Amino acid sequence: MDNEKIIAAIREGNTALGIELGSTRIKAVLVDENHNPIASGGHDWENRYENGIWTYGITDIWEGVQDSYQKMAKEVKEKYGVTLTSIGAICFSAMMHGYMAFDKSGELLVPFRTWRNTMTEEAAGRLTELFSFHIPQRWSIAHLYQAILNGESHVSKIDYLITLEGYVHWKLTGKRVLGIGDCAGMFPVDSDTKDFNERMIHQFDELVAEKKLPWKLRDIMPQVLTAGEEAGTLTREGAALLDVSGNLKPGIPLCPPEGDAGTGMTATNSVAKRTGNVSAGTSVFAMVVLEKELSRVYEELDLVTTPAGDPVAMVHCNNCTSDLNSWVSMFEEFAETMGMKPDKNELFTALYKKALEGDKDGGGLLSYGYLSGEHITHFEEGRPLFVRTPNSRFNLANFMRVHLYTALGALHMGMEILFKEGVKLDVLLGHGGLFKTRETGQRIMAAAVGVPVSVMETAGEGGAWGAALLASYLLRKKEGESLDQYLSDHVFQDMAGDTMEPDPEDITGFAAFMERYKGGLEIERAAVDCLHA
Repeated sequence: MDNEKIIAAIREGNTALGIELGSTRIKAVLVDENHNPIASGGHDWENRYENGIWTYGITDIWEGVQDSYQKMAKEVKEKYGVTLTSIGAICFSAMMHGYMAFDKSGELLVPFRTWRNTMTEEAAGRLTELFSFHIPQRWSIAHLYQAILNGESHVSKIDYLITLEGYVHWKLTGKRVLGIGDCAGMFPVDSDTKDFNERMIHQFDELVAEKKLPWKLRDIMPQVLTAGEEAGTLTREGAALLDVSGNLKPGIPLCPPEGDAGTGMTATNSVAKRTGNVSAGTSVFAMVVLEKELSRVYEELDLVTTPAGDPVAMVHCNNCTSDLNSWVSMFEEFAETMGMKPDKNELFTALYKKALEGDKDGGGLLSYGYLSGEHITHFEEGRPLFVRTPNSRFNLANFMRVHLYTALGALHMGMEILFKEGVKLDVLLGHGGLFKTRETGQRIMAAAVGVPVSVMETAGEGGAWGAALLASYLLRKKEGESLDQYLSDHVFQDMAGDTMEPDPEDITGFAAFMERYKGGLEIERAAVDCLHA
């Protein structure tokens, strides 16, 4: 699309905006009527570990959202000479799960407890047994029940329980709603009714009846919506909160806010059966759309949904590239000490490519990048750890290869369960920071999961672009047109991508590494016991 058409689309509000609050970056992406990104803005942020809780502050949230929007709007002005005043539709996305509890006045009762916290083991275990359905520790209902078990005083004051993107959406529209994909990360949903599981709602209310709380569970939970449904409009107060310059007009429709898993599925066109996607960055999770239910409950797997409400098996791991990023930062510091000023992106690329020169099994080295707990391997806390024997082949290539391998170690264990269940997967669509150095990220991931891994040209846009696609779907869908039809027919029909088949030698090498990984978990456990955080 030429600039004149883009300018007309911006002036006429024929655009869609996606804003995603990721673990380390908040990104805003504006797309035209052909779903092409035309402007973007980003804001870096980091979670904090305060009083034993991984959290982000309310001020951090709004400063990040506003900054990313302002940078996107500034790019619109600089590239097209137009002041952004209207948008066709908006969608917010964020890290799934977690716990944000508010009182009747809209005040946050306790600091935001993110997905990264592994402090609800007792609650998650009891609820899994009660529901005969796996409840992960990071789900909102596990945090709520753990707070009840702990006798936390704020519980009786809860008026609204929501996730991060649902909170932002609420403040901008006044609507207490959430997309079904992230609702399934708060409490189990029913893919037939497209709502919370009614049987389990009653079971929970009966479970806590003796506490005589002033609310029932449905009273404090959001309304469940599916992709394409209207979810409110930007209020005057919301417009001023989002755009501090005051240029944005109210009345813009918003689609149901979704978790990063849902926007990741959308951004990779993996919402149909036998498709899957993997997001690899601070955390790593794979989503596989199921053809049928699993034979039993697995504590390592989450059962969630697509943004349209279709059942999905999710392998979620708390740790991926954070420890690896720290090592790269140390190499950057070394280079600066030697009088060099390397570009950080070039440094990542060079070190990732170096990993491909390493031994297929990583040279006998072993690493765990556990900055936090990891439920798949049953750790409530983590300690980043690097181990080798005297005869390990310790060089830079093997060092980098092993840190890439270990970033996917827990994911591999979860995917093993799915494949043993007979789940079929034709291709895995990759997105996130791991795939910025394409050949390396794809090759390591293909070795870890044993299926072809594709990366599309839009992979760098990530979940914010996926959120913009959900906003576009609300704006442009035809009567009766499903989300997977819309994506296939209007977004991805001519989308270029790159697919890498798994290399048999890489698979064998990764399997050898995984033997060390599984066998060395007791070393990691000893590190947790010995090294106090």
